[in-house]
Amino acid sequence: MIPDKLFFKIGEAAEIVGVEQHVLRYWEDEFDALRPVKNRAGQRLFKKQDVELILEIKRLLYEEKFTIAGANKKLKEKKRGTLQLGFAFDRDNLVEWKKKVKKELESMLKILDD
Repeated sequence: MIPDKLFFKIGEAAEIVGVEQHVLRYWEDEFDALRPVKNRAGQRLFKKQDVELILEIKRLLYEEKFTIAGANKKLKEKKRGTLQLGFAFDRDNLVEWKKKVKKELESMLKILDD
């Protein structure tokens, strides 16, 4: 359970997720999606969404056994899929569906022309 706070320092985020602070700093370099803000003193401040992302990264790496590159790709695919009005969007399925609808409409037009 993530506490209801605006920002978490790196030690708090590491404790919530269950990894060492250096792991979070490494993941920050490896995952484009993980970009905590820094205060004037240069301390990393993680938002709740950042902590949720870190938990997802940990799950992909430790439980699903993805490599860093594989987890990065999976996160990018997930992000790309959620850009369309907040629901998953699969372009290949849409193209196939459009082809099917077009064929059905063409066959209906042919029947109406006869």
